[in-house]
Amino acid sequence: MNDDKLEQLKSAVELSPDNAVLLKMYFEALKEAEKWEEAEEIVSKLTTEGLTYQIEYAEILYRLNKLSQGILLLEHIIEEGSEDLKVFKLIILFFNKENNHQSALHYYRRLKYIDPDFSDEEIDAIFNEDKNDNKDTDDRVKLLAEEKPYAPIIPLEKPNVSFKDVGGMKTVKEDISMKIINPIKHADLFKQYGKKIGGGILLYGPPGCGKTHIARATAGEIDSAFISVGINDVLDMYLGQSEKQLHDIFEYARQNTPCVIFFDEVDALGANRSDMKNSAGKNIINQFLQEMDGLQAENDGILILGATNAPWHIDAAFKRPGRFDRIIFIPPPDNEARKEILDIQLKDKPKMDVDIDKIAKNAKDYTGADLKALVDVTIEEKLKIIIETGKETPIKTKDFLSSTKKIKPSSKIWFETAKNYAVYSNQSGQYDDILNYLKIK
Repeated sequence: MNDDKLEQLKSAVELSPDNAVLLKMYFEALKEAEKWEEAEEIVSKLTTEGLTYQIEYAEILYRLNKLSQGILLLEHIIEEGSEDLKVFKLIILFFNKENNHQSALHYYRRLKYIDPDFSDEEIDAIFNEDKNDNKDTDDRVKLLAEEKPYAPIIPLEKPNVSFKDVGGMKTVKEDISMKIINPIKHADLFKQYGKKIGGGILLYGPPGCGKTHIARATAGEIDSAFISVGINDVLDMYLGQSEKQLHDIFEYARQNTPCVIFFDEVDALGANRSDMKNSAGKNIINQFLQEMDGLQAENDGILILGATNAPWHIDAAFKRPGRFDRIIFIPPPDNEARKEILDIQLKDKPKMDVDIDKIAKNAKDYTGADLKALVDVTIEEKLKIIIETGKETPIKTKDFLSSTKKIKPSSKIWFETAKNYAVYSNQSGQYDDILNYLKIK
């Protein structure tokens, strides 16, 4: 198309900027003329017209080398359930151009799962595939994965605590039981109904409410391996190394099933990709999602527990079915749970003469960590008196009540932030539990 016709179309669009037909004609003309920057401006207006123009938009971003933006767009399309082969081909090209071969391979496998007969000259060239080769696709692509001998980087633990050491949390215990404990105890029954062992559970709530403790108790309940993963166990300064370390952690768990993998402060590894400016963090999230999906390896027998104080910062892709299937609010313990926690904390302590019920009622809004601090402070104060007087006397209820004046509930600061999200950013109803806890309708 010559420049005069382009100018005519441009003038027409300027006069009728909302005319979809004109926009489409102008966009096609710009593509034909390979004027990619102008084409991007027009196609961004057309993406509301349907999926087709979202894909066209991604193609233009590829031409302009805007890789991160294009990957986010295509991942959104795939998350919405698209099985369009063109979408998968594009995202493979994006990751290949970004030199992220592991993510490219991941989407290639998904593409082949949708259409085992898929063949494309450009894609086949990336994976060095011979169309006349009759070897199984999985065998071929396996050679492409840059695998290294696995060396465990985090030691396996065997926690010596179980659910009896966890006060309250009845709902959490029931959900965890259905994910991993009952499938092991009633293996034949669960197999009959096609239910696998494991899955994902995301625990959120104020700090100090026992999220880490319930994770360890889960492993102890079934005498399974336990891997506790912090951000420093994954992140590495060298490009691609963080993804490999995350993969190694999951591989280690797969070799030691049943296994509980616990990701503390999971929002640090699974932050919202739209808030990220560099591709390195997005690559880690993509790797995390791949491992949870178990597309490259079987995750049967692995329970993935994530804990966060800020669920609103976690990428939405983690919260869809098949990943963190259950998202559970862990509030400060109620009165009965506070009594259970105090009973556990005071077990085997000498010279106690206390009214647990009265102490629990006076410790309203205390987290599990606050209750532990209450016991510690009360015992310390009593020990000072014993050392000064040389006379050992029992710790009484009034000693605990006196300590409650010094220790304030730590959860109140968290609820100030959580309330804003629950009231103003709760379209999906995800934070209804917070509203119910705060008695907000």
